[in-house]
Amino acid sequence: MKQIIQNLNNGETILEEVPAPVIKSGQVLIKTTKTLVSLGTERMLVEFGKASLISKARQQPDKVKMVLDKIKTEGLLPTLEAVFNKLNQPLPLGYCNVGEVIEVGKGVTEFAVGDRVASNGQHAEYVCIPKNLVAKIPDNISDDEACFTVIGSIGLQSIRLLNPTMGETVVVFGLGLIGLITAELLKANGCRVIGIDLDADKLVIAQSKGIIAINPLTDDVVQKVNELTDGVGCDGVVITASAKTDAIISQSAQMSRKRGRIILVGVIGLNISRAEFYNKELSFQVSCSYGPGRYDEQYEQNGIDYPLPFVRWTEKRNFETVLQAIATGALNVKSLINEVVPLEKYNDIYGNMGNKKSIASIIQYPEKENSTTIQRVVPVIGGNKSTKQGSIGIIGSGNFTKMTMMPTLKKAEANIKYISSAGGVSGTDMAKKYKIQYSTTDNSVLFSDPELELVIVTTRHNSHAHFVCEAIKANKHVFVEKPLAINKEQLKQITGAIAEFTFDKTINVGFNRRYSPHILKMKQLLGKDAQLNIVATMNAGFIPADVWVHDMEIGGGRIIGEACHYLDLMVYLTGSKIVSVCANALGTHPQDTTDNMSILVKFANGSNAVLNYLANGNKSYPKERLEVHSQGRTLVMDNFRVTEGFGFKGFSKLKTSIDKGHQNQFSGIVSSLKSGNIQCIPFDEIYNVSQAAFAAIDSLKNNTWINIEN
Repeated sequence: MKQIIQNLNNGETILEEVPAPVIKSGQVLIKTTKTLVSLGTERMLVEFGKASLISKARQQPDKVKMVLDKIKTEGLLPTLEAVFNKLNQPLPLGYCNVGEVIEVGKGVTEFAVGDRVASNGQHAEYVCIPKNLVAKIPDNISDDEACFTVIGSIGLQSIRLLNPTMGETVVVFGLGLIGLITAELLKANGCRVIGIDLDADKLVIAQSKGIIAINPLTDDVVQKVNELTDGVGCDGVVITASAKTDAIISQSAQMSRKRGRIILVGVIGLNISRAEFYNKELSFQVSCSYGPGRYDEQYEQNGIDYPLPFVRWTEKRNFETVLQAIATGALNVKSLINEVVPLEKYNDIYGNMGNKKSIASIIQYPEKENSTTIQRVVPVIGGNKSTKQGSIGIIGSGNFTKMTMMPTLKKAEANIKYISSAGGVSGTDMAKKYKIQYSTTDNSVLFSDPELELVIVTTRHNSHAHFVCEAIKANKHVFVEKPLAINKEQLKQITGAIAEFTFDKTINVGFNRRYSPHILKMKQLLGKDAQLNIVATMNAGFIPADVWVHDMEIGGGRIIGEACHYLDLMVYLTGSKIVSVCANALGTHPQDTTDNMSILVKFANGSNAVLNYLANGNKSYPKERLEVHSQGRTLVMDNFRVTEGFGFKGFSKLKTSIDKGHQNQFSGIVSSLKSGNIQCIPFDEIYNVSQAAFAAIDSLKNNTWINIEN
């Protein structure tokens, strides 16, 4: 399918051929008929992409601080590489989509095949959208009109926050697409509306809708509003403008009555004068997109609705309200349409966006065949080339794949046949960059291809066990990023699959740190049979509570999902299995968190270790530190850059750039795959580490030592 993509590095907008998405539970698959170009939002992205690196930095000072912190801990070159990789990431454009439902996912009862719907889908021929971001279109509304549903809900949400009453005077500052829709909805709400904009053409459109128009180039906006309100001032201001100046927020305060309300939708300077707000006791609020539910994963992705008696207006119910307003004639959007452009002529819109005067541009999509022939595997580079020896398929195209794994696989000269991604965009981008034959959104293709020998999985943690089981059934080598599984039931499914199916291949987990030159040197110096005391510190850093890694059903928590690295490292260095663990966490209710934990670890050979996993440390302090004490000797490894030895003859220090072992790990896998005897961590060690991670959580809950069953 065709999809419009933006490159934030150079500002180029392209029409890319990508595989169509595969429907998931709680979603609907939509064949697009029309999409609306949000000229304001999308122009900002295009202009940001075309800006210089210095200009980009000036626009995002918070990101600059993050970069500086990363330089301190990881060095200049790795940081610059990470920054440029991020900027080169393709960005799908669009969020106002109209089309026809062609497939309904499990658990969706509100929609049926053939329904016309509006959603926040992108500029693509097919989109898969969660049910709470989709609304049915009334029969008397055209597809062109329905395109305004989502962008209209942005204006509607600002009105809900303003909470105007009939007869109040409200100023809309900025009469772009959102501003004009907001002003007309305010009129329908019984308000007297004043619109302010520098563009005379937009003011004419506003006047045609019964809105009082003011041009700052010819009038003093504060004085004019005061005149129109008999010196009282307006009851509320909705700012939909985009400008760097602080003048707009100041003028909004000056034109407001005492205890007036100001709602910000756009992007403006916010150097607020305390006196202007204090003297009138003004309220100020920023409106968040489409309404309640926005950016809440439980609502948007998992389809859990807010109960109507308690949250009357959600983003979906706002969608439906906008559609109802269009259907009844309370909102007339036809007059805002300047052009309808075929998809293949998308550059008529994006090619000269900075100088474009139009209010609303609509993209029209070609008629397509039915869903049974949708293309979900797209040849990218040399699609007909045979790859019988050592061929690899990758599932997952997130940050780890892009910024860590792909560069190491390239250096290892890996023979990659497929890359599978959920949306198709990021996978296709990587396929082009790394000369991968096929981009796909259908994971089953990898397991059914007899040429494919190894499947690499880098998806979210809760899916790892599923893909490992699929690889076992297909009798293929599988490498899965840590962890192997996020709970005992998943681990049991894997061992059950091994017992049930004929499986003579290997299971490998991304415990890369044991392959670091620092750890290899430690292992060499320590020897085989020594009993060790190990102290490990992971200064992991704070992650907000709503991020998926904390969700025990998705990420498994940070101990199971991340600290398992060091449990494996300890098994490797001691050469012994973990037999018991005891965990304690920070706080008065330690069982509620896995962010700041200390884990005592006992090994079968008598070795002892403590793992401190911390999220409350300083970012400028190194992320990882390892001390190993044995037989009057000590090794100290600092963030995989420096290892110092004390009491070792002939060794005092090893110094490198940061090397956590990824290159050694993947080079070993690729070379051994081609030779037919794949390098891997013994499965009994992987199983032991998984059990130990689960036991750490059990220990925290039960406040006791937990023995490991192996």
